Amino acid sequence: MKPHHAHWPLRVPHQFTPAHTTLWDNLSISARRFPHKTALDFLGSQTSYRELAQQAEQLAAWLANAGVKKGDRVLLYMQNCPQWVVAHFGILRANAVVVPVNPMNRAKELEHYITDAQARVAITTSDLAAHMAAASDALPANNRLAHMLVSDYTDAFDPSAQAIEQWPLAWQDWLVAKHPSAQLSGARVHPWSDAFRHAHTPPEYEMQPDDLAVLPYTSGTTGLPKGCMHPHRSIMHNAMAAAMWHNATQENIALCVVPMFHITGMVAVMHTSVYVGATIVLMPRWDRDYAGRLISQRRVTHWTNIPTMVIDLLGSPTFDQYDLGSLVAIGGGGAAMPQAVAQRLWELYGLRYVEGYGLTETAAPSHSNPPDRPKQQCLGIPFIGVDARVIHPETLQEVAPGEQGEIIMRGPQIFDGYWQRPDATEAAFMQFEGQRYFRSGDLGHVDDEGYFFITDRLKRMINASGFKVWPAEVEALMFRHPAIQEACVVAALDSYRGETVKAFVVLRQSHQGQVSAEDILAWCRDNMAVYKAPRLVQFMDALPKSGSGKVMWRSLQEAEMAKSE
Repeated sequence: MKPHHAHWPLRVPHQFTPAHTTLWDNLSISARRFPHKTALDFLGSQTSYRELAQQAEQLAAWLANAGVKKGDRVLLYMQNCPQWVVAHFGILRANAVVVPVNPMNRAKELEHYITDAQARVAITTSDLAAHMAAASDALPANNRLAHMLVSDYTDAFDPSAQAIEQWPLAWQDWLVAKHPSAQLSGARVHPWSDAFRHAHTPPEYEMQPDDLAVLPYTSGTTGLPKGCMHPHRSIMHNAMAAAMWHNATQENIALCVVPMFHITGMVAVMHTSVYVGATIVLMPRWDRDYAGRLISQRRVTHWTNIPTMVIDLLGSPTFDQYDLGSLVAIGGGGAAMPQAVAQRLWELYGLRYVEGYGLTETAAPSHSNPPDRPKQQCLGIPFIGVDARVIHPETLQEVAPGEQGEIIMRGPQIFDGYWQRPDATEAAFMQFEGQRYFRSGDLGHVDDEGYFFITDRLKRMINASGFKVWPAEVEALMFRHPAIQEACVVAALDSYRGETVKAFVVLRQSHQGQVSAEDILAWCRDNMAVYKAPRLVQFMDALPKSGSGKVMWRSLQEAEMAKSE
């Protein structure tokens, strides 16, 4: 027994027998159990479990006809919408691998996903298709996409039957717009309807629990994102574990506004809900008042989020018009929940905000607070089946409770390694007490009751409203700007986002006096995901460097943080 077992959720096992089935089986089984039950609720349009499974089967048949074979990687580049779920399960049903891509990414960023994953097929929406097409066209002919399947959001609902005036104003044109058809050099662009118009036969289903299912990408200190190889069994474990942790049933109504391309939305919301046969209420983007109305009208019971969403909703001037009384579980991660906000949830609704922690590599979560005994600003206790320790980063020996060290862990949800990166995989794991543990790169400590807390990071990373921003990746993109000679990216404190992105820039002599900070900021917004793009730029004559010529980013970071003291 470990100290945290004294606070373990009642009636939840410490570990369980893994299912010898796959993620596709979860949808197939729920469709047979609850054929007429609403699986997806999007802008008031419902998709039943039977319809969802049928559409995924049809899409799998189209993919096979397009040449997708077992183990092939297919890019999925969309905002939250029913098509995302159909495509995700359709790819799995086609014996292929889902490569979820952040819809905030732009063409220069997308090139890496196409080439690294060696993908020949992408599925996207019409508002994003031009970015994917531009990325493919910029590549050598043998690396380009062969097919791109493009959906309009209206493929999921009838605009004439919608109360569009009740949507957020910014959504009203965006969601009903018919964007110009994207062009793809040497390849075919197909409308979404093509996948459901032809009577192709889906391939025989061949996947097993150990087969690769999902290849989500995570960035890091070396710049370019790395694919995390998750077989069916690792995602399955956390889908089942999350259901057990929160006593989930088919009567759950889950609000899904955290993006499904991200491991939390994909696993803790979508896969967990499909596993138990629950209803998912989808939001394509965050809007506090629309979220308040959905929770009230749809009687949402479970809401996984990032704390800034809760802060934003509670701060709405129309908050008193919403009824959050249906919620029985609320929690999330990515940033700490302020004590005052957590206290307000408790006083208003008797809700304990449950914080958790995890990484793309751990099919998040690896830690979660017990729902009936959470601590604030705390990662929680090791999740079902997880053995987590805190070790000294240099001696690699376990430290005593209260002492800071690196958090390491092992468990059935840990990924198999980085795609085509054996060097990075080897560096991410270590042997400890005769077992293979994943090194999180995060510094923290464990208290006397077995709860884990994060205190710092070994890796260089910016946490902007729960989005992880890796400076090396932003710098690599900024170096493409013709005026930039050098760039160093650090975190700056932000009253709302927690941290935001700041770039110290040295201009080329030929461009000095001709390029403004706003020019740099605008270029960054056009060429990278908006959450990565610097919000602040400071010009310098030269960046500080060590004797070996390395940029001393830490001194710039420390000076920036000192401004707030």
